[in-house]
Amino acid sequence: PFCCTSWDNQVRCWDVQQNGQAIPKASQTHQAPVLCSAWHGDGSKIFSAGCDNQVKMWDLQSNQQQQVAAHDASIRRMAYISELNMLVTGGWDRTLRYWDLRSPNAVHVHQLPERCYALSLNFPLLVVGTAERHIEIFNLQTAPQQVYKKVISPLKFQTRTIAAFPNRTGYLVGSIEGRVAVHHVEDPSDPKANFTFKCHRGDGNHIYSVNDIAFHPRYGTFATVGSDGAYNFWDKDTKQRLKAMQAASQPIPCCSFNGDGSILAYAVSYDWSRGSSDHNPAQSQNYIMLHAVQENEVKSKPRKK
Repeated sequence: PFCCTSWDNQVRCWDVQQNGQAIPKASQTHQAPVLCSAWHGDGSKIFSAGCDNQVKMWDLQSNQQQQVAAHDASIRRMAYISELNMLVTGGWDRTLRYWDLRSPNAVHVHQLPERCYALSLNFPLLVVGTAERHIEIFNLQTAPQQVYKKVISPLKFQTRTIAAFPNRTGYLVGSIEGRVAVHHVEDPSDPKANFTFKCHRGDGNHIYSVNDIAFHPRYGTFATVGSDGAYNFWDKDTKQRLKAMQAASQPIPCCSFNGDGSILAYAVSYDWSRGSSDHNPAQSQNYIMLHAVQENEVKSKPRKK
């Protein structure tokens, strides 16, 4: 199954069949737009949160929903930490909060330097990006309540998304200025190991936001999606684009691989990156696409000389 949150206050769940057909299973409602979701480690529950400042836990077996956490402003990002049996949430109230779901109060509240915009977990590495380009890195194994490292984003423009490396040695940062940074937690011995590259650029001076980045669970390569409606597959180790896919008719705000990497799900929906002038309600559509991932799109290959 996969779930999706949306600006119509809904959390929806589908079951994907072997033939790729998605069967709608159920939905739940918030009081305001829902900005993020996370699966419980055992796949039995979905956590969702957004502009009503609440985290709700949806038990798929009983189809019951209950509030389990709250912030003082909208909740932008969250992740379930299976190793600690805890939920971590980041909000526009400039806090990062850890929750033991048996207690109504946060186990720990960490003050962020600014509003939370991005968050990525690959235990024990947790990377949080905020407004004003701050990035805070945590080691959840040794000191979850302390910042391991604080840095300013290597990109010059607003952080849109962050993705922790599969091997936990670093992270990718995507910005609104059509650029991705490959950055390591520790200063690498090779000065070229940290680098940035341009992507999601159009003809002439058209520059689009990098809205989401997802690592492939088997191959360690990654997909980027952007406001240009394009999605691409990349290999950071050989520094090359593996495949450029046919662009969608509207921006792609988010993407995610399934557990074995055989499907890439991505949403196609206007993201307000060009303001109200580009919003056409008559032609605007909101849909989710499932791409059957081919091995040659995501498997690393030697760089052409």
